[in-house]
Amino acid sequence: MFPRNVSAVAVPRFDSIGEPPALDPARARELRGRERLHAPAEVARPQAVASRPAPDPLSFAGLAACIEDARAAALAGGDGPPDPVTFASLRARLEKASARLPAAYRRAVAEPLVKTLDRLGARGFARVLAQDPEREGAARLLLDVAQAVLQHAEGYAARATAAFQEVVSDLYEGFLSAEDRRGVKAPDHGVVPPLVRWGSAEDGPYTWPATATETLDVEAAVVSLPAANASGGLLAWPALAHETAGHDLLDADDGLRDELARVVRERLLAEKLGLAVADYWADRIDETASDVLGVLNMGPAAAVGLVGYFRAMNGAAGGTGSLRNVGRTDDPHPADIARAYLAAETVRLLSFEGAARWADRLVAEADRDLGRIRLGDVAVTAGVAKAAAAVVARAIVQTRLRALDGHAFRDIQDWRDQDEAVVAELRRELREGGAKGGRARAGAVPGSYAEGAYAAHAVAAGVYEAVGGTSSPAQVMSRMIGVLSGMHERNPAWDPARLTPSAPSAAPGSPRVA
Repeated sequence: MFPRNVSAVAVPRFDSIGEPPALDPARARELRGRERLHAPAEVARPQAVASRPAPDPLSFAGLAACIEDARAAALAGGDGPPDPVTFASLRARLEKASARLPAAYRRAVAEPLVKTLDRLGARGFARVLAQDPEREGAARLLLDVAQAVLQHAEGYAARATAAFQEVVSDLYEGFLSAEDRRGVKAPDHGVVPPLVRWGSAEDGPYTWPATATETLDVEAAVVSLPAANASGGLLAWPALAHETAGHDLLDADDGLRDELARVVRERLLAEKLGLAVADYWADRIDETASDVLGVLNMGPAAAVGLVGYFRAMNGAAGGTGSLRNVGRTDDPHPADIARAYLAAETVRLLSFEGAARWADRLVAEADRDLGRIRLGDVAVTAGVAKAAAAVVARAIVQTRLRALDGHAFRDIQDWRDQDEAVVAELRRELREGGAKGGRARAGAVPGSYAEGAYAAHAVAAGVYEAVGGTSSPAQVMSRMIGVLSGMHERNPAWDPARLTPSAPSAAPGSPRVA
């Protein structure tokens, strides 16, 4: 488990005389920012119409199969490429890899990383590895950033990596570059979308936010998924909304997390839900707000993905395969069932026509696992848990925040009927074997694909289609990755013609209209 407020930790820098930062185990975990979604063991409207009726995802007819798919992927194990632990070899590979990245990522990630290695030298690099033998702190950070560069440049799981990168870039840019962000200042950290890398099944999805990678002079976050999720475990993919549109963006604006915690506490107290409940949610604001932001950016798919993924991971860890009802005092994550209610109430606040129906269905699904709820030291009724979740969702979604120049999160991101229409068209492509790589229409705005579809729409379509039960999770995921990798091929920020050092630099990606 990892303590909250990773970005608030004062992170030692990799210094110029080859001495790695000294970290005790607790601070190492804080530095790492590693994120398990739970604690185990406790645009334009598309013109085409589907040729045959799509199954209603709200039936959840395929949810059990999706959960088993995610559980099997977790149990399959397997890591990404081995970590490079020889200084000379790593440096040479990174220097060669740098030329294969877009200019923005050479400047923000690869070149600063090589300079940091040079400052460390062979001795300093060896000390970093020796002082973090469990790979939970400074060494893990350094190796993860290196892996993100190398896996892209050296073609590891190239098709899935392209798909993964497109989702993360879309989620990040959708928040930073949306038209509705006009009047909101640029973020304080990490304006380049995160790089991605494949890691171990044991670690689950996690992110190093820009406030952590800054200790290496790197100016982008790094997001990790287990390597097994390159080919299985569809429900791990909506977790990227929690990581990228959640943690990485919360860390991008100084003071945002603290302001949200204060607002949540005040609203819960105003509703007379008790100091203990107010403190419980406010003290877990990093995970709480990341769940909410994930739903704002990916719609109901993020919420149903959360429920299914938690059940799968609890089952893989030897538990009952149900949502946890107990949130331990030392756990920075709220209890699973509280998070499920929070996700449902966030869906209720979205702008699309079916929001209330989806929210009610999600609450009913969470209720299947309802037992005696305990939030930290306090036992609460289901009624209190649900009421608190609704208050927290409204506070995070609707409050105008000073850190966002007087805007609310829903001013910047929302899920609308046009998003649902795009998802419906993409579902048809996924269902009928149409991994066509996201056809770009003539005259389309750069960065838009398949009649206004973006990467977040493709993941949502995959979840809807698999949860609806007509297509198997494995079939859907293979086709989804095909669509996403095709989108990435057409992303101007990753155009091979721009990867040479002499090519004009460009901002990574293009705005995604909210």
